[in-house]
Amino acid sequence: MPVQILVVDPDPAVQQLLRLNFGSAGYLVDCYPDAEAALVRLARGLPDLVLIEWDLPGQSGETLVRRLRAHARTRGLGLIMLTARSAEADKVLALESGADDYVTKPFSPRELLARTQSVLRRLAPAGAAEMRDGGLHLDPDTLQVSAGGRPIMLGPIEFRLLAFLMRHPERVHSRPQLLDRVWGRHAVLDERTVDTHVGRLRQALGPDGQGERIQTVRGAGYRFAAGLPTLADAA
Repeated sequence: MPVQILVVDPDPAVQQLLRLNFGSAGYLVDCYPDAEAALVRLARGLPDLVLIEWDLPGQSGETLVRRLRAHARTRGLGLIMLTARSAEADKVLALESGADDYVTKPFSPRELLARTQSVLRRLAPAGAAEMRDGGLHLDPDTLQVSAGGRPIMLGPIEFRLLAFLMRHPERVHSRPQLLDRVWGRHAVLDERTVDTHVGRLRQALGPDGQGERIQTVRGAGYRFAAGLPTLADAA
């Protein structure tokens, strides 16, 4: 699954610019003109990151950031303020409100993309160090996974799922446990969502038998089968 970005900005030109630039980077972009419309969208499902204009019609972007940080379900979202306000006091207030970053308009699309990627890296699983097991290598700092030196492309959910399972090899985790620990936002999701993402993870890992290491334990859940150490693991 590609990274999902939610843009809350009333300016159609900004919406179009972000759709083009983030779309070219492989991200999915949804745009909404105000906080109320964005909250309706967030009630249906959570993206990976939200870009928020400060001067929104109705409820301000700064207030929206505070609201999102105040609720457990949305507390873990990546939030970037995107605004023409450039005063130091405004930047400080935005960051104190809970924004992960603050980008002033006019902005460089390349810089905004780099800042977005930086926030997404910081949202990688807590306490994550590089993990190597049976030829699999997961690096949370770069959000990269490889098997036997072969790069594997994973969406953010599949990456977090693999990271969690690798961190607890051989331990069986139920679907509700995985929803709580991997999605991590108290999401109201059907447990079959876990099955869908496990299937995608297995498919991505598929070659060389790596996908078979994500094992189903009938009536219990899923586990990661630890592999024999390789020369690369021992290095």
